[in-house]
Amino acid sequence: MNREPLSTTVPFTVACTGIATFACMDALMKGLAIDMGAYNALLWRTSISLLLAALLFFRKTTRWPRLGVIQLHVWRGVVTSLMAFLFFWGLAYVPLAEAIGLSFIAPLIALYLAMALLKERIGRAAILASLIGFAGAMTIIGGRWSGAYSEDVGRGIAAILMSAVLYAYNLILQRQQALLAKPVEIAFFQNATMLVVYLCAAPFFALVPAWAQLPSLAGAAILGMVSLLLLSWAYARAEARILIPVEYTAFIWAALFGWLVFDETVTLATLCGTALIVIACLVAARQKPGPVDHVEATAV
Repeated sequence: MNREPLSTTVPFTVACTGIATFACMDALMKGLAIDMGAYNALLWRTSISLLLAALLFFRKTTRWPRLGVIQLHVWRGVVTSLMAFLFFWGLAYVPLAEAIGLSFIAPLIALYLAMALLKERIGRAAILASLIGFAGAMTIIGGRWSGAYSEDVGRGIAAILMSAVLYAYNLILQRQQALLAKPVEIAFFQNATMLVVYLCAAPFFALVPAWAQLPSLAGAAILGMVSLLLLSWAYARAEARILIPVEYTAFIWAALFGWLVFDETVTLATLCGTALIVIACLVAARQKPGPVDHVEATAV
């Protein structure tokens, strides 16, 4: 059933909260990737996330989704598996704020993928918001670029850029999923698919985590789950062109957590770039909403 959303303010705010939660999870996962490797950090975090998602899914769900919807869930899970591994592998070698800044190529790509794949119209405000946000990201990256990267850091940057391309496609799949399924269903199938993918390599790379690592793994799983639910809810109630610029706020949180947890410096370029990112999001938030099709009105 078609309906006209009352306002983009609520989904925009929810999406911002989801991004902040995700950035906090990134900080935990960076530490875990350094301690136990990106593969094991993702394997065990996904295992815990699947348990949480299964408890929610089977408590609230009375019927299984259609085959076509399951296929979409599985496809996004495969894409997310590769995207996440590349990002967290690179994150072990690259500062948190810089990694997030590099990933900002994704929303810019996704904005135009939304036009090609979702047939969404790209208005002047959306284009302006994406360009301002991207300029902010480039300002931050340019301020941090020293030219003194090691070979490992160079590989980390390449992995993050490849992850960003997959993330752009992931944003489009997220929008398509949100129009067909509830957030809990999305979380369950995504984590189930990711775990199956990671288990394929378990005989060769899996290691049992230390007891001291379990709180961080559990915290990362919970934060990732909350973020996924919030973003799925928001993308079901606002067009991708409106919410995609929200991704740029991740740098604000990455700079904060990088400073607090990893003692990474926040530079003047970071502050100037962040200001541009905030302006971009304000421009995006002032867009007029379009109709949203097949939206589940039940909140999680």
